[in-house]
This record gives sequence, C-alpha cells and structure tokens, in this order.
Amino acid sequence: MISEKQIESRIEAMFKGLAFPERPENVYAPQRYMLAIGGKRIRPRLCLTAYAALGGEILDDAVLAPAAGLELFHTFSLIHDDMMDKSPLRRNQPTVWKKWGNDIALLSGDAMLIESYKYMLKAPEKVRSAVLSLFSENATKVCEGQQLDMDFEQRTEVSMSEYEEMIGCKTAALLACSAGVGALIAGADRKTCDALYGFGWDLGMAFQVADDYLDAYADQAVFGKPVGGDILNEKKSWLTVRALEKSDDKAGLLQLLSRPVEEESGKAAKIADVKAAYAQLGVPGEALETIAAWHASAEARIAPLNLGSVRRQLLERFAHSLIGRVK
Repeated sequence: MISEKQIESRIEAMFKGLAFPERPENVYAPQRYMLAIGGKRIRPRLCLTAYAALGGEILDDAVLAPAAGLELFHTFSLIHDDMMDKSPLRRNQPTVWKKWGNDIALLSGDAMLIESYKYMLKAPEKVRSAVLSLFSENATKVCEGQQLDMDFEQRTEVSMSEYEEMIGCKTAALLACSAGVGALIAGADRKTCDALYGFGWDLGMAFQVADDYLDAYADQAVFGKPVGGDILNEKKSWLTVRALEKSDDKAGLLQLLSRPVEEESGKAAKIADVKAAYAQLGVPGEALETIAAWHASAEARIAPLNLGSVRRQLLERFAHSLIGRVK
C-alpha cells in the first residue's frame, strides 16, 4: 500500500520537476514564483491519499499529473483572488499583483488555468471523461464562490446558509473534486466515489471555517498572511456572520465592523475591538465546535465503506492533519 511518506516524496519531486517556458518572462515568472513559495499542496495530497486508500498502487503520471493539475488550478485561483481582494501577502511573501501589477497577474493566472487542463488530460483514458467532467463542474463552482464572496462585500449582512453556499463553492468544491478524482483513477464504483467526494466537501467546509477563525486568532508567522485581514477588509467571515446572528445590538456591531481606519494603530485597535465583540458573544468557541462538527461529518461519509482499518486510517490521518491546525 502507498504510504504518506511516498505521497509526500512524490509530490515534492513532482513540483520541483515542473518546468515553465522562459518567455514571455512576465507570463511564466509569476507562476514559478507562486509554486516556489510553496504551500501544503493539500489538493494533490488529498487526491493521492484517496487514490491510495481505495487500492491505487502505482504513483505514475496517470495519477500524478491530474494531482498536479488540481494544484495548478488552485494556484491560478489564488493569483486572481489576491488581486480582487487586494491582499498584499501570500505565505508571508508579496502577492503576484503586488509584485508585478494587475495586468500581469491576470494574464499569468489565465495561462496557469489553461495549464491545469493540460495536466488533467493525462488521466487514464478509461476515466478521462469523468475526471474532466468532475474537474470542470467544480472549477466553475470555485469561480461562482469567489463572485458570491465579492457580492457579499456590497451587503450589510448575509445569512449563515448563504455563507455556507459561498464557502462550499469557493473552498469545499475543489477539495471534494480532489478526493473524487483520486477515487475515479483508483477505479472505485459510483457509491465510493460519491462518498469520497462528500468526505472532501465536508473537510473543505471545516477547513474554510478554520481559515476564518485563524484569520483572527492565528500567529501571523505560522498563518502566512496578516492576521485580522478579514476584519479590516470587512469580509463576511464565519465569525462575522455568526456574531451578527447572535447580537442584540446589530446596529452597534455593524458600526464597529465598518469603522474606517488608516493608520496602523487604528487598524490594531479595530481588530482588538472586533475580537472583543466576538468573545463577548461566544463566537470563537462556536467556530471551533463547527469545525469539529464538519470534521466528524467528513469521517462519517467514509464509515460505511469497506476499506479496512489501514486504508481508512490513511484518510482519517489526512483529515486530522488538515483540521488540527486550529487545536
């Protein structure tokens, strides 16, 4: 059986071996830069973990290339999202738009999107159509989720159901797709593929709520981007949505959330004041409970499958590695 160590080793070698053309420099330099600053490679890891858990035995190009394609698509989405969100840092490094400007970020991201499809096309012929269909469907969801996220910026409030729809599209869909692609390439039946897709979806929901939580409460050196960014940018995070649901003084909370600040001292004060409001409402603890509930739901998805304890534990360890960062 393929081990986590083998998966990590092949992922590291795979991304070190990715080559981009030298010219035009301003198309491919940002792509090399984004891949060089790293990340946890969560999506290819999940793809290969699902593949291994369902009996896949050979880590060849037929599974490695689609796994890489998932990460290339994710990286494309980050390049564009950072530009739209005006985020200055990604993994403690300047974002592509900040380093090269919006025009280059837009075009380089577009080229990386196209490249992701080239890699997905290397899936085994028997399942290639199903892989491309699943990938395309969920790639569209990611774009829909980003638009919903931007739409919410123009609104005073959103409901929790609307928030969950947004993060389902923006975050959970690609993780679900990653697990589903691994299951398809392993030759799993429809029921098993659906279970792995659901496993990835629920993990994605937990992951995004955790990301919202960490945006306010993480150590910036570990988190990789400025803490409190969602508060300063007035994002409709899980914390904000839940706080507005619970508050008896919505007008006062909305005034606090929309308080304009310019100097660093004002930014720090706003972050502290909003976090104090969250704490008074008990929102941080509820966020942790929600993360745990989505995590439990993910593991329940695979409970009925006849995987055997060793293969099931492979998936469970992946889930713990993904969600354990908030504990």
